[in-house]
Order: sequence, then C-alpha cells, then structure tokens
Amino acid sequence: MNTAGHTDAAGLDLIPFRGVRYVPEQVGSLAAVTSPPYDVVVRPDGLLHLESADPHNIVRLILPQATTPAARNQQAADTLHAWLREGILAPDAEPSLYVYEQRDNEILQRGIIGALRLSKAEEGVVLPHEDVMPHVVEDRAALMRATSANLEPLLLTYRSDSGSTSGGGTSGAKAVIEHTAERAPLLSTTTEDGFQHRLWSVTDPAEIAEIQSDLAAHQALIADGHHRWATNLRLRAEHPSPSAWDYGLVLLVDTARYPLRVRAIHRYLHRLPVSEALTALGDSFRVRTVEGSLGDALDALAEAAAKSNAFVLAGDGAFHLVDRPSPDLLARTIPGDYPKAWRTLDATVLHATLLDHVWRIPDAPEHIAYIHDTAATVEKAERDGGTAILMHPVREEVVRDLARQGVTMPRKSTSFGPKPATGLVLRALAF
Repeated sequence: MNTAGHTDAAGLDLIPFRGVRYVPEQVGSLAAVTSPPYDVVVRPDGLLHLESADPHNIVRLILPQATTPAARNQQAADTLHAWLREGILAPDAEPSLYVYEQRDNEILQRGIIGALRLSKAEEGVVLPHEDVMPHVVEDRAALMRATSANLEPLLLTYRSDSGSTSGGGTSGAKAVIEHTAERAPLLSTTTEDGFQHRLWSVTDPAEIAEIQSDLAAHQALIADGHHRWATNLRLRAEHPSPSAWDYGLVLLVDTARYPLRVRAIHRYLHRLPVSEALTALGDSFRVRTVEGSLGDALDALAEAAAKSNAFVLAGDGAFHLVDRPSPDLLARTIPGDYPKAWRTLDATVLHATLLDHVWRIPDAPEHIAYIHDTAATVEKAERDGGTAILMHPVREEVVRDLARQGVTMPRKSTSFGPKPATGLVLRALAF
C-alpha cells in the first residue's frame, strides 16, 4: 500500500491511494452505474431500479442479493473480482487524492477523497455524533472482509476557519481544491437526482503535501457513515498493523467553505397504528391535526420545533402535530447527567420518552425502520398501517458541539448532504 506523504501529526492523516474506477467505455453511462449510499437505497423498489439501470451498477457490490448473508458477501466478492478481471473496473495508474464536486441548482459542494488513518473517538481526531447498531456493523464488516475493499466513502466535515493554515485561500487544501477544479476532470456525469458530479485526481507531490499539512491541523466530524467507520475500526483490530486496514475511504468537506444541508431521518413504527400511538400519549403532549398537504405539516413542524420538542405522526390519512411535552414526563424519562443540548434534542425525547416509556417499543429492525425520504415514510405508513414519525432536522453547530464533548446522539439523528455518489471511486486494499 502506498504511504507517500504520510505524516505522524495528531490531526487528520490523509494519504493518496490508487482509486478503482469504472472504465467508461465498458458501461452504459457513469450515471447508470452509481448509487446512493447503501443505507439510503429504498428497498426493494430502489434496489430493483438500480439493478435494472445497468448490469454493472455498484448496488450489486454494496447490496448483493442472495439467500444467505455468506452467499451475498461471496457474490459481491466474486462480482468485484470479475469486473476487475474483465476491465469493467480498473485501478488508476498512480496513487492520488481526488477532488470531488457535486452541484445542482441550489448547492455546490467540493471536497477531497482519500484514505484516512483510522482513530478511535477518544483520540479526538475523528468525532462521531451518533450511536451505531451492532448488527449493521457486523453486516458491513462481513461484506468488507469478503471484498477487501472500501466500496463507498464516508462523508466527513472539518472547518478551515478553526486553526486553518490555508492563508485565506492562498494555500492549503482550500487552494488546491479550487485550482484543481479549474482543470479538465477525470469524469463528469449527472445522476437522475439532478446532481452533476465531477472528479479530479491530485498526484503532484507538492499539492498532496500542501493538503496533508493543512488537514493535519484539523479534526473532523462524521457527517455520514458511522456504521462504516465503526466497521473500519473493527477490521483494523483484526489485522496486524501496519496494513491497508489502518485506513478508510473518506470524503472530507470544509463546511466553512461549503456548508452541508442537514435533514432529518424519519422513523416508521411497523407494529403501532396511529390511533394507538395517539391514545397512548394521553395528556402528556399537545396533539393537533394539521390541515392541508405534507408540506403544510412540515411547515407546522418547523414552527413548533422552534419552541419545543415536536413531531408529526402520520399514517391514517391525516397529519398529527405532537409538541409541548410534559416537563414532569421529561424529567422522569430523560437522563439528567447529559448536557442540556442533548437532553432537549427531539431524537432524545423520541427515543427516551416516547419509544422507551410511552410506547414501549424496542429499537430493533422488526419494530422501527429509519427512512430518509419524507414522502416515502408517510406512504409506507398509510400502505402498511403503522405510524410514521416525521422529524425536524438538527443544526450542524449543535451536532459538532456535542461531538466535541464526547456525547453521541441517538442513532440516525441527522442526514447530512449531499452525500457522495457511490461508484465513482472505490478503494481496493490490494492496490
């Protein structure tokens, strides 16, 4: 494994790697072989849609389909090796860092993709902000063991206005990113969600060193990919160091320059009808029916969330705004030995008060689904008879502040975006 430009600094340690990419002449289009991250794909409809988009869509690697977990993982490994052998995928000639750009009508985001040295949360270099589900980590670990590859990058953020050496944009990572984006890209494609994606390689040793020196002064927040980060740490512990397993594939975005969008991740309760959910609330919350569309319900949620904890329950053809929880109920159900910012999170109140105490629903896949798409959450509830819980997003400043205090939020509390497209560049540990 290449370790050019390796640094022993206590901050972020990003190194180049030989990216594995689709050979454009071998696939229908680059857009047709990409996918959202594995946990955003809505199964089964979204999975089938991606599989039918192109026979070489990356979803066949990140979400292989077979009768048993072992068979799925072996299938992914066999598929990856076959695509490399057949020239569908090929490693780049030399190790690179990659500048990655996403753009639509509303947002421009640029960052750097590279192999980042793994570190535990207590080291204070990469800060998680959410808990993880052990069964998901084990599932991802088994897939990564089988393929010996990082199939999709995590999304990490840092802020250049906090201890940056970028000189106001005249040097450092910021300058390299902007200069690189003026060159002809390695690839350019537009996915069906309207985002244009462009990718450049950075191979010049001086530019790589400039990026590394800058990033070594920073810590990063995991914006998306907690389970993959935990998976990387588990697999690093299984392999003697030094090895390629000491690093993981990441996209680093400077949110001082390119702020991310923060959206909520909604919950769907499989076995709890809306009528039962509302009855169980009693007088511990205020409940009102919101007339109008889903958009009207979300507007009402945003207004209520500015004043108290608030949720919208849906699934029976109506939208029920639930807010103003009883202070006595919160005092009895929410642990008091956490910062106020954590105790007052909507996700904290949902899990500690509503799910654990009022509804007594365990946080397990057979009871709760986590869904990014708001309309899809409501549609599933109305179709299947359960309860959709629509959440209001948390501000990035709150997330970062809690992470710096070493406090993790309830799992799936946030959805940062735009997320990097899966399939534009992979990291095979053998190269």
